[in-house]
Amino acid sequence: MPPPHERGQPPSRRRMLALPAVCPCEAIAPAPLLASLLSLAADAAAGSRLGALPALRGAAREAVRIAGLLLAFLEAVRDAASDDGAPLPEAAVLGLSELHVALQKLRLLLADCGRKGARLWVLMNAETAASELRVVMGSVATAVEVLPEGVAAASDEARELAGMVSAHAWRAAARLRPDLEDGRAARGVRSVLARFAGGATPDAEDARHVLARVGAATWSGCAEEAAFLEAEMLERLETGGEDDNDLVLIAGLLAFLLYCRVVLFDRIDDSDNKAAAVARPAARCAAWINPEALQCPITLELMTDPVTVATGQTYDRASIKKWIKSGCRTCPVTGERLRSAELVPNAAARGIIEQLLLSRGVVPPHEPSGKHRCAVDRTASPFGAAAAGGARLAAAFLVARLSRGAPEQQRKASYEARKLSKRNVFYRACLVEAGAVPWLLHLLSSADATVQDNAVAGLLNLSKHPAGRAALVEAGGVGLIVDAVNVAGRVEARQNAAAVLFYLSSNPEYCEEISRIPEAIPTLVGLARDGAYRGRKNALVSLYGLLQCADAHGRAVSAGAVAALAGLLLGSAAVGGGGSEGDDLAVDAVALLARLAEQPAGARAVAASSELVTRLVDFLGESASRSAREHCASLLAALGRHGGDRVLALLGKLPALMPALYALIADGTPQAVRKARWLVNEIHQHYEQRHPPAAPPATGDHRIIRV
Repeated sequence: MPPPHERGQPPSRRRMLALPAVCPCEAIAPAPLLASLLSLAADAAAGSRLGALPALRGAAREAVRIAGLLLAFLEAVRDAASDDGAPLPEAAVLGLSELHVALQKLRLLLADCGRKGARLWVLMNAETAASELRVVMGSVATAVEVLPEGVAAASDEARELAGMVSAHAWRAAARLRPDLEDGRAARGVRSVLARFAGGATPDAEDARHVLARVGAATWSGCAEEAAFLEAEMLERLETGGEDDNDLVLIAGLLAFLLYCRVVLFDRIDDSDNKAAAVARPAARCAAWINPEALQCPITLELMTDPVTVATGQTYDRASIKKWIKSGCRTCPVTGERLRSAELVPNAAARGIIEQLLLSRGVVPPHEPSGKHRCAVDRTASPFGAAAAGGARLAAAFLVARLSRGAPEQQRKASYEARKLSKRNVFYRACLVEAGAVPWLLHLLSSADATVQDNAVAGLLNLSKHPAGRAALVEAGGVGLIVDAVNVAGRVEARQNAAAVLFYLSSNPEYCEEISRIPEAIPTLVGLARDGAYRGRKNALVSLYGLLQCADAHGRAVSAGAVAALAGLLLGSAAVGGGGSEGDDLAVDAVALLARLAEQPAGARAVAASSELVTRLVDFLGESASRSAREHCASLLAALGRHGGDRVLALLGKLPALMPALYALIADGTPQAVRKARWLVNEIHQHYEQRHPPAAPPATGDHRIIRV
């Protein structure tokens, strides 16, 4: 069975300080090219966004000033052409095209330098950015000089402005450099990274000076910078072809920011900073948000990745994709035929959902793709000694706060541990090595629901690491996790606790320890029966893992697992509508029933419900998943093997069974084919040999087909 449900993928984006530009078509007319240039120059000359630049402040202001001169020159050329009524000469296309490419790069460069969240990265790449800026200024100067005389001197004003643009651009191309303060701040960062590499604690004042320079002197500012660097690293790992030196620098800067966030700030946010100002509207908005309006119409669960289809209706991406993939090309709400399968992200709905979750103290989920998970796996080793040293220092500090901190400090430390362990395997190892697991287990009994939620989520992340699972079991935490599934204060915490049991169940020894706890299996069965989708999913996969322990079968049957799974399977039939999450749970339910039926007690419990057996036959015929049909065939074969003649007689009376079995024999997997053939032959033998007809048929038209 698959691991707990994970979906989604962060969108790809242009890499920072990469300046792609499209050269205009050679056949383009000068007039539209000039109009496009005017738009580009106006955009570059709008320097209001440069007030918070972390680096290159003087150089960027000079570039903006030259862009303003260039805009004035282009406007003069346009006005002169309009007054004369004569079109621009075709010979102007070459120079204007070169100018167009240069302005595209200038606009991208200025946007990168002013990008919020990327300030530290820009500071450390100030020399590269300045070099690109000098090249762009040289290109602007050259392009203006090669313009035909009729364009450059279209009027006296144009001639004067052309000379000014050329002179100032050449001078900027020769002298633009990072500011002196940029160099001091960058050296301060390198000093901190050097101390990280040596395992020494850096000077807090050096770190504060750097944060003040880049405008990230608050916890939220550090978090924003760290989020950008983390996304930058994972994207480079996903796409491949990364520069090792860049990865070492990114990892070192990320460790620097995490250390600052953990050590320098006592609270997640102060009341007077920007993040708190954002949090207050988030809390206020929760009062007027109707959560039901944010539920996916298909699953009736809160959407995590809302997208809009051609009819204007919004659904969760995973749900509508399953709907479309199942062959339904109509809108589930309106019934209209979908003209296109395109799914447009609904950013407004996503923002409202994130605010709603934050107002409830829940971190909005980041649901990675397969490539993203591979990228996370590649962070098992640190990129450089500085990243390793900084992560170890931050982890040690967090564990000290978890163990000896005041309640407010423990609350912050639990949140930091949750974030630190989320998308970096090495950080998980550092936290386990520092002894975070026993203290997170201790916080499961906290009266603060937020602390409890953070502790469970942190343990879930650490349980993905082999050393984390071992530390959790050695600390006697299995029983505490089971209790959290049952009595945790928040639904998300109970769901995450069930997922911890799934990761523990990957080890047979841990399975036995979990199954020996009397409440473990009944608790998971109860969550599978009564929980929300994610809780049910996690409970099902956890139970599936536990059933590799033979003793767990009897406990699961006694706990009512068959009835709970039958409810999921029969419920999916009652709801109908392919592509829903109910179908996903039904597939997992069949797989789990198949594993239960491997033992006689489980098979008898399943066969006791003729309604369930009938539904299994229908499921075999209607399921589009080959694995689901294989599980179903294994389950029916186990019923026939352990249930004897009574079950075979029941199966033989179901008209939908034989066509489904023959279809599976035609295109199923080798294992499924073997099960289907055995079941067909057993049913035939039951009616032929063990229970022959009272009288032979009148004609020889009826024959038994052996398979």
